[in-house]
Amino acid sequence: MRGTRRSWLVASGVLLLGGCGFKLSRPTSYPFQTIYIVGGALSQLGAEIQRHLQTGGVVEVITDPRQIERAELVLELLQDFREKVIIGRTSTGAVREFQLRMRVRFRVRNREGIERIPEVELEQRRDITFNESFVLSKSAEENLLYANMQTEMAQQILRRLAALPAV
Repeated sequence: MRGTRRSWLVASGVLLLGGCGFKLSRPTSYPFQTIYIVGGALSQLGAEIQRHLQTGGVVEVITDPRQIERAELVLELLQDFREKVIIGRTSTGAVREFQLRMRVRFRVRNREGIERIPEVELEQRRDITFNESFVLSKSAEENLLYANMQTEMAQQILRRLAALPAV
């Protein structure tokens, strides 16, 4: 009796999940098989994009510049800029709050040089409070926020690559 009741509960849960449109996540499909990332080896963002593309196993990231003619698309990371700006001070003039900014400019072209995504600038901002008593922890928090912004930038670029019409 208990076994059949448990089976019915499991089966009804599976049916409910299937009926609401739930699907297990699948690797993103891209409309290209090969890509070369200009500046990818030099920047953390380029390395993260490369890692995501290679994870799915569908896209080959060409790393040798001598084989660039094999690439269907060329992703050019034109700028990867990080800055820290003071946005708040106490009445005595001590820093109270910073804003972390990350800007990335990129473009995508095919092997013939035709732009598939014209030059685009993406920007992320995060506010962070500052306290002289917690310098080490605030530094770790700053690094964590920059890493989070970098991941979001990489995801935005990957979504734009996935949305390209077929090459």
